[in-house]
Amino acid sequence: MTTAGTHLPPSPPGAAPPGCTDHKNDHLTRLNKVEGQVRGITRMVGEDRYCLDLLTPISAVTRALQEVAVGLLDDHIRHCAHDAVRTDDAAGEAELDELVLSLRRTLRL
Repeated sequence: MTTAGTHLPPSPPGAAPPGCTDHKNDHLTRLNKVEGQVRGITRMVGEDRYCLDLLTPISAVTRALQEVAVGLLDDHIRHCAHDAVRTDDAAGEAELDELVLSLRRTLRL
């Protein structure tokens, strides 16, 4: 498996599949709701709605996207990182380094 510049060995038999397959439908459902909310905000702007009325739906979209990000990080930790750490010290170390960088990007540190 290749991830963001890190080349990891294939997952061992019985290991969790890479990606967010366990919660894929949950992520897609939430993202579809976000998409609808963004269309609603766009419509509100087009209708010249009161500026402060836009803040609540924008806050809801922001929070929903943060939840998707946390869900994806959780999936990554439980699958990719867990398998790499468990099966190969070097790959595990690289995976943990990548995870820290991902957290920094997500948290904007």
